Amino acid sequence: MKKAIAITLVILAAFAVFANGSAEVKASNKITVGATPEPHAEMLNLIKDDLAAQGITLVVQEFTDYVTPNEAVESGEIDANFFQHIPYLESFNTERGFHLVNAGGIHIEPLALYSKKYKALADLPKNAKIAIPNDPTNEGRALLLLASAGLITLADPNRLDSTTIDITANPKNISFAEVEAASLPRVLDDVDAAVINGNYAIPAGFSAAKDGLIVEGANSPYVNIIAVKAGNENKDAVKALVKALQSDKVKKWVADTYKNGEVVVVF
Repeated sequence: MKKAIAITLVILAAFAVFANGSAEVKASNKITVGATPEPHAEMLNLIKDDLAAQGITLVVQEFTDYVTPNEAVESGEIDANFFQHIPYLESFNTERGFHLVNAGGIHIEPLALYSKKYKALADLPKNAKIAIPNDPTNEGRALLLLASAGLITLADPNRLDSTTIDITANPKNISFAEVEAASLPRVLDDVDAAVINGNYAIPAGFSAAKDGLIVEGANSPYVNIIAVKAGNENKDAVKALVKALQSDKVKKWVADTYKNGEVVVVF
């Protein structure tokens, strides 16, 4: 009887180890990615089944700002994020002492100048007020866009981190309102125009090609990437995530969904 009990205990113990081991394997095949809703979270949800077929569970956690998802990756709360371009990541690392790296480039969302009051750039009056993103990287990006159209002149037209202090000529005497990127669509009624990032312009119903008074060129350095903490870029789940996003399925979805060039893949 004692021998039978001992055998049973050994079997139960072995089963527990096996079960725990299976749970650990399953947990290691789960990847949580933070993303802004459109188009990033939509792209991620599109590839959930593709990753599941490889035994990888993709959890998409939506964010509506540009700071929290980077903090969550740095702290290990989530595994990766998908919302930002390379210049923003590099600026964030420098300012915060973070250790985020690019695991793979996916697409560009052209930056554009939008207005509810004017239909053409030529209609923009003197002393106009333009809202621009207040984070360092996107502020520079917005100013470069305005400079490309001749609205302003910058001390260094190639400097990605230019600020309003670097404006050397402003023939229309434009004033600037520095606003959090997510709030830019909501302030359009209060300004003459606003430079809005694609992932906030799209949900607000704007098309860069149709509504933009100025639109960023396709040669933009601002490629949206999968960002992870340094050292995690070579993990199998991360590589599988990037590969699934850089697929013909995603390319076709982007082409079918964003026919006016609001999103352009880079692979």
